[in-house]
Amino acid sequence: MDIEEGGLTVSVPEARDGASEGTGGGVFFNPTQELNRDVTVAVLRAYRDREPRAASYLDAMAASGVRGVRAAAEGYDVTCADVDPDAVDLAAENLAANDLDGEAVHRDVNALLYDEGPFDLVDLDPYGTPIPFADAALANARNLVCVTATDTAPLCGAHLNSGIRKYGAVPRNTDYHPEMGLRTLISALVRTAARYDKAATPIVSHVSRHYARTYLELDSGAQAADACVDELGYVDNCEDCLWREATRGLIADPVETCPVCGGDRVLTAGPLWLGPVADADFARAVRREVTDDMGEAKRARKLLGTVARELDTPTHYDQHRLYKAWGEPAIGMEEFVDRLRGAGHEASRAHYRGTAVKSTASIAEMRAAVLDGGDDAD
Repeated sequence: MDIEEGGLTVSVPEARDGASEGTGGGVFFNPTQELNRDVTVAVLRAYRDREPRAASYLDAMAASGVRGVRAAAEGYDVTCADVDPDAVDLAAENLAANDLDGEAVHRDVNALLYDEGPFDLVDLDPYGTPIPFADAALANARNLVCVTATDTAPLCGAHLNSGIRKYGAVPRNTDYHPEMGLRTLISALVRTAARYDKAATPIVSHVSRHYARTYLELDSGAQAADACVDELGYVDNCEDCLWREATRGLIADPVETCPVCGGDRVLTAGPLWLGPVADADFARAVRREVTDDMGEAKRARKLLGTVARELDTPTHYDQHRLYKAWGEPAIGMEEFVDRLRGAGHEASRAHYRGTAVKSTASIAEMRAAVLDGGDDAD
């Protein structure tokens, strides 16, 4: 069937619910990933100003080739790769139907990257974990690696052993599981890039629906890689009173007893990425590149605006759970954040959940700010 997306008409097969763009073995199309693709195009537009020399773009799991076709329409030198010959044929047809230059190749992406790389931009959007493709992508990309992960249960710690095996970290299933999943993913990619003496710094990231997405800018050199590794560490989290604390470093020193409530239900997660998941200025530049011909323009602008304003804290608090613990009726989220700021605390909403708040304030300080009129907390 033919669909229109981003001002282009492309042929796609029937969609599979919950699937990402490509499995590396099947031709399908997922309409729920349109937000992902719209943000990708806006990133490609904004990145041209950031790095004008970046020209070649690899759509590593092309499937129907929609993402690659949209990148080609932005002037990038596009290669669409897939191991399914039907996918390759469809991607080639969609490029030709829109009078766009580009190549569609029947190759395993890992082999392609080592044989034909480097590419300036590499886009990994597999079904499930991107880890089997991470080494090849990070070793053979010059400027930017764009990564989607749809295996959110392992990333967030809901499937703990799977997360440990795939990502070389211990993720924990906490209240802030979207943040946990994103930072577990970035941590694994940063450590992979460091093996090749490369720094991989996230310049835009988001968690939407069933996936995490990050855009990692690369810089070569052992010193730059070391600086990225220095942003990794651990988070201790009390399951009883919700206290949590982040500690940088790759040597774990887990807290056994909560320093606030004295409970012993303390979980330690990591190594996680503890640095910023986005460059605020670049996120705003990406937002400006969202255009009305995008089907998810409204959601993309809202998402990117929140990402640009979001605090860099590696966890969030759920406002409803806080009020339940306090035994009080919840107020509106905007008023909640405003009261925290009015009491002198940094605070922001999180982009992935309506009741998620990020703040440098402790729980006691938050209670004082929003319930007690800003009086000093104990």
